[in-house]
Amino acid sequence: MSGRSKQQQPLLLSPALAAGSGMGRRRYLTFLAIAMALVASYHLLQAPTPPSRYHALFLTLGSNSSASAHLRALTLRPHVAGTEANAAAAKYVRAALASLSFPTRVTPYSVLLSYPAHRSLSLSAGPGLPNNVFPLVQETYPGDPYAAAAAEVIPTYFAYSGSGSVAAEVVYANYGEKSDYAYLASQGVDVAGKVVLARYGDIHCEDMVRNARAAGAAAALIYTDAKDFGGPGAKGKRKWFPDTRWLPPSGVQVGTLYYGNGDPTTPMWPSCAAGEDCERLSMDELDGSEAMPGIPALPISGRDGETIQKAMGGGVAPPEWQGAEGAPVYRIGPGPAVLNLTYIGNETLATIENVFAVIEGREEPDRYVIIGNHRDAWTFGAVDPNSGTAAMLEIAERLSKLEKKGWRPRRTIIVCSWDAEEFALIGSTEWAEENMDILGSRAIAYLNVDISVFGPGGLMPRATPQLDELIKEASKMVPDPDDPSHTLYDALIRNDPPITRVAGAGTDFAAFVQYIGIPSLDMSYGLFSEYPVYHSLYDDYVWMERFGDPLFHRHVALASVWGLIALRLADDEIIPFNYVSYASELVESSKVVEDGCPGCPVSFTPLHKSIKQLEKAATKILTEKKVLQSQKWGLNTRERTLKAREINDRLMMAERAFTNREGLVGRPWYKHMIYASSDQDDWGTKAFPGIVSAIANANKLNTSESWRVLQHEIYRGARAVSKASAVLDGRLT
Repeated sequence: MSGRSKQQQPLLLSPALAAGSGMGRRRYLTFLAIAMALVASYHLLQAPTPPSRYHALFLTLGSNSSASAHLRALTLRPHVAGTEANAAAAKYVRAALASLSFPTRVTPYSVLLSYPAHRSLSLSAGPGLPNNVFPLVQETYPGDPYAAAAAEVIPTYFAYSGSGSVAAEVVYANYGEKSDYAYLASQGVDVAGKVVLARYGDIHCEDMVRNARAAGAAAALIYTDAKDFGGPGAKGKRKWFPDTRWLPPSGVQVGTLYYGNGDPTTPMWPSCAAGEDCERLSMDELDGSEAMPGIPALPISGRDGETIQKAMGGGVAPPEWQGAEGAPVYRIGPGPAVLNLTYIGNETLATIENVFAVIEGREEPDRYVIIGNHRDAWTFGAVDPNSGTAAMLEIAERLSKLEKKGWRPRRTIIVCSWDAEEFALIGSTEWAEENMDILGSRAIAYLNVDISVFGPGGLMPRATPQLDELIKEASKMVPDPDDPSHTLYDALIRNDPPITRVAGAGTDFAAFVQYIGIPSLDMSYGLFSEYPVYHSLYDDYVWMERFGDPLFHRHVALASVWGLIALRLADDEIIPFNYVSYASELVESSKVVEDGCPGCPVSFTPLHKSIKQLEKAATKILTEKKVLQSQKWGLNTRERTLKAREINDRLMMAERAFTNREGLVGRPWYKHMIYASSDQDDWGTKAFPGIVSAIANANKLNTSESWRVLQHEIYRGARAVSKASAVLDGRLT
């Protein structure tokens, strides 16, 4: 015996059976048929389970109770980055992942965080009238199970706000957009040296304070108007949390004012752990930076905002600037009300911790599918971000069960729990900056979920376009939790568009797509408008259990589609990217951009030409992919393996080619030439952002130099598209 078992011995044919004529031939053919059937059945019995079988099993393993239990445990205390409570949350996440037998690790960084040392705000309505001293406190309610823990909530503030004291008249600036300041100027209202009062709306607080500073304001207050956050009904008849989902009158939306990504002391390079040596900017350098707000600012409640409005004079604000039914008449000022505002911040180096679990790939361990969610919260964080953390841990539990059934991913899956996202996407940015070269050569995609559930409303994905088809395919496999007779796809396609673009600095995908050029997505279930308690004291487990997802079936559905997308990217022989849809979108986006510049003395021909190249290259690689997939699995040769790897490398690296090492003008950290945030709105999305900004500047200045800069930006955008086309084509010029 050679060491083989009997079943593995070769079948030996006698000369008589192999003679080839008469009865011997018939017996030989019969024997051969039986032998072939035995061989075929042997291979069927021994063949590995197809990945699709494991993917189908994954969808059956969802657990509402597991998602609920994780969320409850994570939201027992408020857990701002840099605090003991957030360190405890990190330990919980690591222990949960380690209990599944996944290798885990923690990567710490020492970064600049910002906390309030002193805040005060008072209003003087006029001579002889008493001052109104605002308590600046979010109130608990009778029977609040988290009332004791609420004492740990950090007082309402804006991280990285300028420190100082200001006593000045008030000017009302609506939603704090540049167009609002243009209106004030048209009415002869001078903002210089005043305190601006603005309300939350379509842009983020950091942009609102930057706009106030640019207009000359000495300080800024931003409030949560009942019109947008207080719910329907006239004043005195409205109901709010805990009776309804709406923000109580004392509710305050906090946030960050740093206009950058990552540790403010290490822009464009990674930070280091406490005790290690790394280059840092000094506080003096930071204070003079455009990334810092430069003026004192505070978030206040809707109730406090209305109190200030009652004391204001000046012209009556336009109808669209007015408040909710029953609110006082809003006036634009200035004065006669005078506000006395003091804010003193405490900026300090603190340790943050990113937590990782790694499921190593069997065939391609050097290719990474990364899923991530941040863990830190301004308060309890039941919606933002720990609904996403709970869904991610629920995915990990399912993957562990698949492993016990024999599954191993083809490629490595990395599970990431980021820290200090709320301050400036710090944890994910520092890690991406530190590992950018490895990630640039190995990362397939980054799949983010910040908030998994807002409430009802269906699946809301945003992504780089090569992921669109995969998102739609996965959504067809998951029942809609609010209408199980339909799938997530059925609700998805009713949106216009069904999938929006991932860009800007809204959450942790930013470093991956903007800084490195990794295909990325971010998903949630429901509408942001259904979540009025955003970044407030009331974002707790009770709110989620009553209004966000009482049955936790939305958590499970989101985890199902999120996990299925990760499994497809990790297990499919050919990465399921489709750049044909990318090219089609750029055709439409370029038309929108060009329509914004009618009659401009520039040529968009280079951009159109580059997009045609992309269309051709995308079609070519799609054809190659289909040809390879149509071949029989029996032809699983080294040649096929190498061809699959070569196609996958082109698919993976094409997104990198859309980046430019110099980045956008004035924003070098943003290196993606196709998708980025608007320079007017850090959360907004713009296609061809460099071109759009140059158009706005040229239309404003109308100089030969401004038009030359616009033409240069058109060429830069075209070159990025041409680079991606060359990568997809796979040939040197």
